[in-house]
Amino acid sequence: MTTAIDLRSDTVTRPSPAMREAMAAAPVGDDQYGEDPSVNLLQERIAGLLGKEAALFVPSGTMANQIGLKILTRPGDEVVLGHEAHIVWHEAGAGAANSGVQFAPVGRGGLFTAADLRAAYKPKGHIVFPPTTLVALENTHNRGGGVIFPQAEAVAICAAARALGMASYLDGARLFNAAVALGKSLAELAAPFDLVSVALSKGLGCPVGSVLAGSRELIAHAHRARRMFGGAMRQAGILAAAGLYALDHNVARLAEDHANARQIGERLAAVPGVELDLGTVQTNIVIFHLAAQMPDAAAIVAAAAEKGVLVSAFAARTVRAVTHLDVSDEQCRRAGGLLAAVIAAARKPGR
Repeated sequence: MTTAIDLRSDTVTRPSPAMREAMAAAPVGDDQYGEDPSVNLLQERIAGLLGKEAALFVPSGTMANQIGLKILTRPGDEVVLGHEAHIVWHEAGAGAANSGVQFAPVGRGGLFTAADLRAAYKPKGHIVFPPTTLVALENTHNRGGGVIFPQAEAVAICAAARALGMASYLDGARLFNAAVALGKSLAELAAPFDLVSVALSKGLGCPVGSVLAGSRELIAHAHRARRMFGGAMRQAGILAAAGLYALDHNVARLAEDHANARQIGERLAAVPGVELDLGTVQTNIVIFHLAAQMPDAAAIVAAAAEKGVLVSAFAARTVRAVTHLDVSDEQCRRAGGLLAAVIAAARKPGR
């Protein structure tokens, strides 16, 4: 039986043999006592790469985001963020449950401007409105199709936030992808923000983990929040070692994933019934919409699975494909052709 080409997410990757060897050989200690040398080294390296004073290893990107909300807001506050942000759509309502915040999405396609922030801002002390105390950006933007947040606008947004007395947070789950695509350093992309997260378990191919970075004071607060959320770990160096290996071996190759996503996007954009803005295919995510004459996303996903290509239904008429280190150029070329054939065959006659 032919193995399916799995494009559901870049989280489906498996640790390579070399990564497993690094994990098995990792020196470990009790991280709750600050004694795990592998965790400490990973945190130091990520803090340095992001240009921040300190960092904290956490189990997941969702936990990183939720810690950010917890330590940068108070219950009843409002958070301004981009349209269809991961924090709103994919974290099981945790922002409301854990931190008691409400969200004010602005902009379009995950992108927004400093003017959008200023228009949405509500000052403290109003008898009716919740105070706007945090702005959160997502770079790259998942539901926006992997688009890169323009750095000049990120700088302007964070400057406006500071002027308004607000904090700033960067959900940089795929910030490595943005840095490689732009040819910019992680530190430059992270510089405007008070607190930044990056994921190791997406494009970098690690089995587990994200890292938060910011000032020493903020990371001290993050330590307590991690404990509150059940994310404190013990001999976590086995996991941190995967991150250290990935930093040395899996960053530059992200450009291959971007090229593979582009070829899939270009193949699909030519298919009648597919609505796909190739301008959004900037990194490793391809999101396309199905026109009215087409079956819904669930039907296309099921038909593609029968042909050996796994993709995700992201909405009733929206499909996502994500490239990663476990799919080759040849597999992505084949997947693009198979997806195109499935969609063409599903198109209703006469349309």
